[in-house]
Amino acid sequence: MGNLCSVSCSMKDTVSRFWDCVAGQVSYTIKLEDNLKALSVEGAKLKARRDDVNRRVDLAEQQRMKPLNEVQLWLSSVQTAEAEAEVLIKDCPQQIQQLCFAGCFSKNCKSSYNFPEQVSSQLAEIVYLKNAGVFESVAENELAVQVDVRPAGSTVGLERTFDEVWRLLEQNNVGSIGLHGLGGVGKTTLLTQINNKLSNELIGYDVVIWLVVSKDHNIETVQEKIGEKVGLSRGGTWKNKSFDEKAVEIWRVLSGKKFVLLLDDVWERVDLIKVGIPESDQKNGSKLIFTTRSLDICGQMGAHKVIQVECLSKDEAWKLFEEKVGEETIDSHPDIRELAKQVADECEGLPLALITIGRAMAYSTMPKHWEYAIKVLKEFSHKLVSMDEEVYSRLKFSYDSLPKDTMRSCLLYCSLYPEDFEIPIDELKDYWFCEGFLDEFDNIIDARMQGEDIINSLVNACLLERCKGLAKCVKMHDVIRDMTLWIACECEAPENRFFIKTGIRSIKALDVENWKGVRMSLMYSQIKKLRGTPTCPNLQTLFLNGNRLEVISDGFFQFMRNLRVLNLSSNQYLYELPQGISELVSLECLDLRWTCIIELPIQLNKLSKLKYLDLMRTYRLIKIPRELICKFLKLQIFKIFSDSICKTDINSLIEELKCLQHLNVLWIEIRTDFALESLLSCHHLRGCTEGLCLGGWTGTKVLSVLFLENMERLENLEITECGSIEEMVTRNIEKELGERRMIQTSSLSPTNSNTITPRFHALSKISIFNCPKLRNLTWLIFAPNLTQLKVGLCLRMEEIISEVSEVANVVGISNPSPFAKLERLHLQTLFDLKSIYWDALPFPCLTDIIVLNCPELKKLPLNCDSAKGNQISIVGSEDWWKEVQWKDEVTRSTFLPSFKLPSRGKELDWKDEANLNAFNILF
Repeated sequence: MGNLCSVSCSMKDTVSRFWDCVAGQVSYTIKLEDNLKALSVEGAKLKARRDDVNRRVDLAEQQRMKPLNEVQLWLSSVQTAEAEAEVLIKDCPQQIQQLCFAGCFSKNCKSSYNFPEQVSSQLAEIVYLKNAGVFESVAENELAVQVDVRPAGSTVGLERTFDEVWRLLEQNNVGSIGLHGLGGVGKTTLLTQINNKLSNELIGYDVVIWLVVSKDHNIETVQEKIGEKVGLSRGGTWKNKSFDEKAVEIWRVLSGKKFVLLLDDVWERVDLIKVGIPESDQKNGSKLIFTTRSLDICGQMGAHKVIQVECLSKDEAWKLFEEKVGEETIDSHPDIRELAKQVADECEGLPLALITIGRAMAYSTMPKHWEYAIKVLKEFSHKLVSMDEEVYSRLKFSYDSLPKDTMRSCLLYCSLYPEDFEIPIDELKDYWFCEGFLDEFDNIIDARMQGEDIINSLVNACLLERCKGLAKCVKMHDVIRDMTLWIACECEAPENRFFIKTGIRSIKALDVENWKGVRMSLMYSQIKKLRGTPTCPNLQTLFLNGNRLEVISDGFFQFMRNLRVLNLSSNQYLYELPQGISELVSLECLDLRWTCIIELPIQLNKLSKLKYLDLMRTYRLIKIPRELICKFLKLQIFKIFSDSICKTDINSLIEELKCLQHLNVLWIEIRTDFALESLLSCHHLRGCTEGLCLGGWTGTKVLSVLFLENMERLENLEITECGSIEEMVTRNIEKELGERRMIQTSSLSPTNSNTITPRFHALSKISIFNCPKLRNLTWLIFAPNLTQLKVGLCLRMEEIISEVSEVANVVGISNPSPFAKLERLHLQTLFDLKSIYWDALPFPCLTDIIVLNCPELKKLPLNCDSAKGNQISIVGSEDWWKEVQWKDEVTRSTFLPSFKLPSRGKELDWKDEANLNAFNILF
């Protein structure tokens, strides 16, 4: 019975457990299925929200924005939750099966009951993450460290400049760097090279921004481009912001950042503060590097460092040209290499021209093609393939950007001169005045200031360049000249075009006889005769200088009634002017320098508009008709230095000059003390004298130069062939040894001149020639602005400046330091010269010393500090150079590389007039 009762109880418990298990399975299974369905639905919603957030993050990152940390944490949590839900859904069939009847007795029954709880918990997590995934913004405006690599061209020849800029990038003492230079010289290539290196080596910078400013930019456009670069402009609210609000946003992003801002092709000042760019300085370590064609822009942009990107050297130019042509073409024929070098030379080191022409010639394997290219480049370079489209059109931007038509006219005018010609600035300004370009002023003195301003602007725009060693001259880069020829000869309207054939041995009469343009230059073209009556009704400028003219027919000028400037200078076979020159009723400038004109025709008196008459170095001129010069009532510039002037009544000439009320510039040769006193007695003539030649003085041993103080504009002084002068002094000369005083009129000499310091401030050029008894030029200590000094054939001169301590103390100068502004010193055929100055001097401006036939000059006034920051060229014979005694070995080492042998034609023997002429043009 007991056993039966026990079995009965056991069966009862088993049945009870069975029904409980079945009931539980049904309940859990129903709830689990509902939760799994909800988990699937909510998981899909969370996935959609996750995808939306990811798209917003991707878009923000494209805009160089940084995702918010809470968004990144939410995305990470979503990823985990989705993975866990995926596992639960995958295990769902197995877990439901375990909840069957058999599962009630399974040892895994407990875990099966836990599975629905896990699903329920995961469902709650999914719902929570879905609700938490609503973000107002997913990223902030934070620039990623990123540099866009840009396509780069050849960097041949830019290595030194690149290294200099990179050193500045690594330092903090320079905030802004201006790279300026000629169009096509490689400025953009250099900036690109800097940008691309920063892409691999940021050297501590957080942000690098490249921006092409371009010629027609405005500040709003710059701001928009900057905003785009820093990721602001793609936001929906950016477009609706005001200019100032955008600036604040840009400032907020870049403040505290160490950035590099690269601006390419700047044509006018960009106000970066208005744009919102923080100023680059030592505090924030940021950098601004910009390229421009204008030096003026470097100043306007406040560049701390200005670097000129220069044309390539000859070797560098050839390397670039060879690279573009290709070795296969260069080596395709034995003659091509030398011909190719000639073509490369025509490009004058300008990379843009080298690349353009190099590409054009890349498959030219026949020598005749290269010969043709050389000919075209020399005469009609714009006709060579792609030169006008790829080179001149790009350079023309500089021409077009000049602020005034006057500047453009002045630039084109320079193309009248031959290739590589060193153009005298003073000549340019005077010609421009006569052409009517400098119309802001009525007198030449003020007009020259306007002309100087134009010269500076053209130089700063890299359209002209100053000649090294010749501060008063400018020249045009060959490619710039070719560009101006293209404009003047091809692009202008026919009536405004230029006709330019310089250095051409044969010019066809048909080319010029009916020419309708405005300017013509036939310089250095071996022309001997001008015959016929060409019809040139619009012609205003005619350059015939440097030819071999012998004859000009009377009718040649008949139909040139608008001609304003006529240059016949340097025609040394021209002995007379045609009577028909009187037809030039509009003529304002007549230049007869270095001609052999014997007399001026009286017919010139019809040239009532004449403002400029130059008779310098007309050594055969023996007759100027009486009352001719006084007829030129508008004359402002008159120049006459001539050995033959003594055959003309100089006193009568001076009296005629006194009648010219508009005369502002006078260069004149004086041969008697009476004529000098006559000149000095006229305040107007004395005040407008810029050049004075004292020639052929006799009977005067001591010459007082005190009168120079009264000539406040005297810049050029020549003293020639004064065989009796032994001494030049700065004191009044009483009768000594039976001599009369040099200047006797007290009004022309300073009062108490022995107790004051004379000053010859205007004097800049002095030439002393053939004064065989003159011993020194000590008075030059009173010419503080002297730039050029040349002394020749003064056989007894022992010193240039003697020991003058006692003299200096008398006149109030202690420790005199002459030659502070001297640029060129030329000493020749001074057999007794032993000293220039008794001690070493600073020469901050000196570029050239020429010493020829001065065998006793063993010492130069130089030490190792004399030419700091300045390169001095010393020209002389090898024998003389070997005998030079140096202050010390350091000085010798300093100047040893400066020595050069004289170029052909510089060693003169001073035997005749022709050598004197050559002496006068050595500078």
